Amino acid sequence: MAPMLKRIAEDEPKKAAYVTFLAGSGDYWKGVVGLAKGLRAVKSAYPLVVAVLPDVPEDHRQKLLAQGCVVREIVPVYPPESQTQFAMAYYVINYSKLRIWEFVEYERMVYLDADIQLYDNIDHLFDLEMGSFYAVMDCFCEKTWSHTPQYEIGYCQQCPDRVVWPERDLGVPPPPLYFNAGMFVHEPSMATAKALLDKLVVTDPTPFAEQDFLNMFFRDVYKPIPPVYNLVLAMLWRHPENIQLHKVKVVHYCAAGSKPWRYTGEEANMDRDDIKMLVKKWWAIYDDESLNYKPAADEAADPLRAALAEVVAVKSFPAPSAA
Repeated sequence: MAPMLKRIAEDEPKKAAYVTFLAGSGDYWKGVVGLAKGLRAVKSAYPLVVAVLPDVPEDHRQKLLAQGCVVREIVPVYPPESQTQFAMAYYVINYSKLRIWEFVEYERMVYLDADIQLYDNIDHLFDLEMGSFYAVMDCFCEKTWSHTPQYEIGYCQQCPDRVVWPERDLGVPPPPLYFNAGMFVHEPSMATAKALLDKLVVTDPTPFAEQDFLNMFFRDVYKPIPPVYNLVLAMLWRHPENIQLHKVKVVHYCAAGSKPWRYTGEEANMDRDDIKMLVKKWWAIYDDESLNYKPAADEAADPLRAALAEVVAVKSFPAPSAA
């Protein structure tokens, strides 16, 4: 089911970058710093662009610039007003991630949430065939999915034979493949950016906010890639048979209590040995001073990265009114 991760021969390398998203004055900047250092640890050849909302403090932006990040301020995007109860209240700010389709100076980008860390090089994802949307399938087993029929039935696309979707009883086919939007491979395009925002205006918000919206929008071009590219931690206790931890390239610290910079080990499943090990691995990268950005060496090796390592305001069309 997963596409082949093959290299496409080209005369020139792609203009590509990793991209993440940051909002507010909280502590998520630590995740971005860790991610920037993680990319250096795995010797990525591509820069990290950080899409920041206007409410990100200047001192946080300076911390990111000091780690060689390209900081891009974006205009917030809001969904239409509704009575929707989001699975997590803060999910509403994530619609602003749609702005990354406006970063058209890049042919292709790999989006990574700020609570993600890399433990192997994934630059080859930039060479996937163009024209599709690549991401890892999500797991439906955690309580945040309790509003869905999948959760009530016990059906999960990660193990569809364990509890078979009761198509005959329900009279409807299984739900379409659904990805986790904490990591995905996309192609910036102003046409796509406009289509996304136009569609958002006429689409009622749903509990998983921009993740549900992106799944709806890219349903026909979505191609799953293996879970090693976005290990949602719940997979460790929900579907351990699907995971070989030593082969995982990307870890997504999205489970409650798993953010390494907030970790106490007190929340459910956080006292597991594999979780403790993964938190320790994150801190090993974050605390490694040898992975700090070194402008002289890095700029000599990559003049393009040096030229981009500055704050750039996004010039984009205004967000359409949701009124």
